[in-house]
Amino acid sequence: MKTALINNSTLIKKATLINEGSEIVADLRIRDQRIDQIAAEIPAQANEQVVEAEGRWLLPGMIDDQVHFREPGLTHKGTIASESRAAVAGGITSFMEMPNVNPATTTLDALDQKYQIAQRHSLANYAFYLGATPDNLDQIQRLDPTRHCGVKVFMGASTGNLLVEDPVALEGIFQHSPVLIVTHCESGPVIQHNLERYRHQDRMPTISDHPIIRSAEACFASSSYAVDLAKRFGSQLHVLHITTEKELSLFEPGPISGKQITAEACVHHLWFCDQDYASKGNLIKCNPAIKSSTDRDALIQALHSGQIDIIATDHAPHTWEEKQQAFMQAPAGLPLVEQALLSLLDHVHHQRLSLTQVVVKTAHNPALRYGIVERGFLREGYFADLVLVDPEGGTETRHGTSRYHCGWTPFDGHRFQSRILSTWVNGTRVFDGQQLCTDASASALQFSH
Repeated sequence: MKTALINNSTLIKKATLINEGSEIVADLRIRDQRIDQIAAEIPAQANEQVVEAEGRWLLPGMIDDQVHFREPGLTHKGTIASESRAAVAGGITSFMEMPNVNPATTTLDALDQKYQIAQRHSLANYAFYLGATPDNLDQIQRLDPTRHCGVKVFMGASTGNLLVEDPVALEGIFQHSPVLIVTHCESGPVIQHNLERYRHQDRMPTISDHPIIRSAEACFASSSYAVDLAKRFGSQLHVLHITTEKELSLFEPGPISGKQITAEACVHHLWFCDQDYASKGNLIKCNPAIKSSTDRDALIQALHSGQIDIIATDHAPHTWEEKQQAFMQAPAGLPLVEQALLSLLDHVHHQRLSLTQVVVKTAHNPALRYGIVERGFLREGYFADLVLVDPEGGTETRHGTSRYHCGWTPFDGHRFQSRILSTWVNGTRVFDGQQLCTDASASALQFSH
C-alpha cells in the first residue's frame, strides 16, 4: 500500500459538481476534514495540492446503509479492513454494517467491539447495527440514537437467534426501539411451503428455482407485516432490499422528507434478473432472490417515483469454494461495494436513471433518513467525503483484479463505462484511481436523531 502525504488543503479545479438536483462546473476546496469553499473560481494557495478535474463529475461519496463485512468470526470471507478498502476504491465513503457475524452482534458489548475494530482498520466511515433477537429488547432500548444507526430485524428466513418471528417480540421492538428499525422481510413459512413442492416432486431444486422458492409472495407477506407493525406503533421503519413489483404498493411515492416508512433497493437487483442464473449460477444467489426482468424494471421505475428512497449494496462476500457447492448448500450473498457506483453510472449512461437521481439515492437520502451529521452533500462546512469520476474512463472488471478478500466479482467480464479517479474520506484522498493511499482518515458516523 502506498502512503500519501496528508495535505491540510486540496483544491479541486473545474469539476462538474453533482449535488441537490443540479450539475454545475465549479472549484471546491478541502481544508482539513471539510469542504471549505465552493465557488466558480478559487485561486490556488501556496503549498496547496491542486487536482485538475477538467469537467469530470464530483459526487458526494456513496453512503452504503447495508453491508456484511464478516468480522468478527467469518474473516475467511472478508474483514472490515479488506472490504472497506474495496468500498473506497468503488466510491463508497461510509458504510453501516450488519450483525450476522460470529458471534452475532446482539449486545452492546459486541457492538462496541466492532467499533473498536473499525477505528483501527476501516478506510471508510462506519456505523454498526445491533441485531434483534426474541429476547434482547433491553439491549435495543439502550441504543444511543446519536451513535447507533439502527436495529436489524430478520423477520423470517434466517437462522439462529437473529430470527424474530414471535409476534409479541416483534411488537415490543416496534413499540420501544429508540432507533430506526431496518428489516429483512421474507416469510419463513411461505418459503418452507414452496420447498415442500420439490420434495413432493422428488427432485432437488437448482439455482433457477431460487426466485420461485423465495418468491414474491414470501417477500410481500413479510414486508406487509412490517409495514403494518410500523403503522400500528408509529415506528420509524426502513425495509431493506425490495425485490418485487408487488411490494411497491406498500410504499408512498415522493421525497423522503417526513416519511415514517421508507424502502431500499440494492444494486444487484437493479442489474441482474432471473435470466442471468444460467450464466452466473450461485455467484448471484442472494436473499432475497434476484427475480424477473419485470420486477427489475419496476424497481427502477420506483426509484423515479420515490417509492424506493435509497440504493445500497447488501455486500455479502463468500469464498469462491463456498459458492461452487451445490445450490442448496451454497451460501447466499455476493461482493458488490467496489462496482456498485460504477453499475449505477452505467444505468445513467443507458438513460435508465439520471445522474442527480443516483446522488439522491446513494448520498442525500441515506444522510437524511439516518440523520447523519454533516455528510451526504457537497456543502461548505460538511465533511469532505467525495468521489471524482471520469464518465468515459472505462473500467474492465475481472475476478483477479477485484479488491475483495474473496477474490471474485459477479461482474466478471463486464466493462463499465465510467472510472473512479479519486475518493476522499474526511478530506484525505484514500484512493487515487490506482492505489489505496492511506488508512488514517475514517471515523464513526454521528447521527442527529
